[in-house]
Amino acid sequence: MYNYFLPDEYVKDIFQISPDKLIEKGIKGIITDLDNTLVEWDRPEATPEISEWMKMMQDAGLQVTILSNNNHARVQTFCDPLGTPFICDARKPLARNFKKALATMGLQKEEVVMVGDQLMTDVLGGNRFGLRTILVVPVASSDGFVTKFNRMIERRILARLKRLGKIEWEE
Repeated sequence: MYNYFLPDEYVKDIFQISPDKLIEKGIKGIITDLDNTLVEWDRPEATPEISEWMKMMQDAGLQVTILSNNNHARVQTFCDPLGTPFICDARKPLARNFKKALATMGLQKEEVVMVGDQLMTDVLGGNRFGLRTILVVPVASSDGFVTKFNRMIERRILARLKRLGKIEWEE
């Protein structure tokens, strides 16, 4: 059961993810969470660094799609200036919108990585759907109401994974 919560990789932030390493692994597309993965959950727009990271991925030929459980207005405000496709109200970890993202990109599961900051939504959803997963340290230490509950459960799961020797994690 705990294997569903075990990411393939874990990194400090998205800037640790390079296009060259992804391409070496056969990755052609990135599905990424938005809130606390790319920017703080209450920051409406991309930072210059995030814009540059997204451009670097796209320039390397990697497709990027944002898959967020947040509402349309919030996700559109972030994505439109970047010209990045998105799916909002995704209901992660359910598979339906992971499948939609792959169809939109025209890629197979083994060609896509899911990047996110939450075990309960991003990693669980990506793993159950058969994607590679990368867990990042949350950008902000504060969270919205539902995410606070998820983080409480995640701390227990991470502690168990650490005890089993399956993950080393810094917060």
